[in-house]
Parts: sequence; C-alpha cells; structure tokens
Amino acid sequence: MARKRRKAPPTYFALDPINAVVLRRDGRRGVMTVETGIEAKDPKLMERAQASTPRLRAAFAQVLMVYAAGLRGGAPPDLDYVARELQKACDQVVGKPGAKVLLGSTLLS
Repeated sequence: MARKRRKAPPTYFALDPINAVVLRRDGRRGVMTVETGIEAKDPKLMERAQASTPRLRAAFAQVLMVYAAGLRGGAPPDLDYVARELQKACDQVVGKPGAKVLLGSTLLS
C-alpha cells in the first residue's frame, strides 16, 4: 500500500516585474524594473495575498512610480527604502502584517 504524502502549502509566489519611468543623467527617459515576490508562512494569509495579486501589483507600481519620479538622474536607487515602502503597501493591501515582500533583481536602463 503506497502512502500518500501531503504536499506542504506554498509559502512563496512571484509577481510579474514592475516597471517605472526614470530620468537618466543625460535627461532621457529610462526604465526601472523590480522583481518582487511574497512569502507567507500562514496558509490563510498566503491565500489572501494570492487573491490580492492585482491589488498588490497596482500598489507596488504606485510606490515604484512615485519613487522613480523623485530619483535624480544617475543616482543609484535606495533599495532598502523601496523594500520598506513595498512592505507597507503589502501590509495595507493584505490587511495585516505577516506577508513578507522579497525583492529579486532590480534593473535601471
């Protein structure tokens, strides 16, 4: 008789990359791309975060657009600040803390 293993519920999911327009040092427009994901150990919180994916993407895009608009041309982005602001947005959208925002790669072009 074969034993059935119960799959552990997922604790992480990735969001599609988010883009924002930045001004480059030469005055032309560039793009800032940030890859994000959500980690939640609580299955109910994970389910809520996954159900809120469109709202999370919209909130993250808003945070990134506001940040990128104030970024001086040629200045490196402050990813610690971006991570804090994205976490605040996540907590607000999901309704309570516990879902952790993880940053993947960030690209300025």
